[in-house]
Amino acid sequence: MAGEAGSAGKTLEVSHRFLDEAGDTTFFDKNRVVSIGSPGVSLAFGIGMVKFSADLKTTRRDVLDLQRAVEADEYLNRIPSVAKRIANGGFYFHATADPPEVRERLFRYIRTMECSLEMVVGRKIPSLYAKKHNNRESEFYADLLSHLLKNKLRLGQRLVLNVAARGTTTRNANLDRALAKATDRFSKRWDRSEIHSQVVFNVQTPRLEPLLAIADYLCWSVQRVFEKGELRHYEYVKDRIALVIDLYDFEKYEGSRNYYKKGNLLTTANKLSPPSS
Repeated sequence: MAGEAGSAGKTLEVSHRFLDEAGDTTFFDKNRVVSIGSPGVSLAFGIGMVKFSADLKTTRRDVLDLQRAVEADEYLNRIPSVAKRIANGGFYFHATADPPEVRERLFRYIRTMECSLEMVVGRKIPSLYAKKHNNRESEFYADLLSHLLKNKLRLGQRLVLNVAARGTTTRNANLDRALAKATDRFSKRWDRSEIHSQVVFNVQTPRLEPLLAIADYLCWSVQRVFEKGELRHYEYVKDRIALVIDLYDFEKYEGSRNYYKKGNLLTTANKLSPPSS
C-alpha cells in the first residue's frame, strides 16, 4: 500500500484495477549516448490499466487453468522460455517472452473476456525527458501513471491498483509522486472537493497475480503498433481496448486526435521513428 486520496472514514465500494507496462524507460546507454530505437531499447514506453467486469476470482482461476495447461502440454513445456519459468516456480504468461503458440492461448481467452484497457503511451523524446522529467526514469513513469489516475479520483470508490513490480519506478515513493501529480492535474479541471476516491497501491508480481497477464498482453499488443506498425494482435483484441493516449504527440492535441478509441483506432501510421531530438 503506497498512497491514498479521498475522504477518510467513508465506506467505499472496492474496485480493483490491474496495471502493467510495455516497452522500457531507457533513454541512454552506459556512455550517456541516446540509445532510443537501438536493439533492445524501445521507442516508447506505455502504462496500461485494466478493469474487469467479470468476477475476479473466476477470471483469476481461468488464467491459472490456462497456465497449468501450458505446463502440462508436452509440446509447449519444452520450449526454453516456458521451461525456464516452470523450473523457477511455475509458468506464468509474459507476452514478450512467450512464443506464438503460447500467446495464441491467452489472446483467444482475452477476446472472450469482459474487460477494458486504458493506456498512456509516452514517446521517448530526449529534450522533453530532460526538461520535464529531469532525466529520471522514475519521473517519466510517474508522469505517465498520473494521466491514468487523474480521471479516477472522482469515482467515489476505494481503488486498489494492482501494479506490476518494476524496480525503483514502482517503489512507494514514486507511486505516491504519481498520485500527487494526478491530484494536481485533477485540480486544474475540477475542484479538489470533488475528489471522492481513495487510491491504494498494491505492488504485485505476475507469478503471484495472474490477472496482470491480461494487462501485459493488451499493453504488448498496443506497443507492437507503435514499435513495429504491426496491427495483427491489436486488431484481434481491439474491442477490449477502450482508450490509448499518445501523450506526447503534440501535433494531434487539437481535437484530441491523439486519443485512440472506437471511431479513431490505431493504424500503421502510428508506427514511430527514432526521435531527432
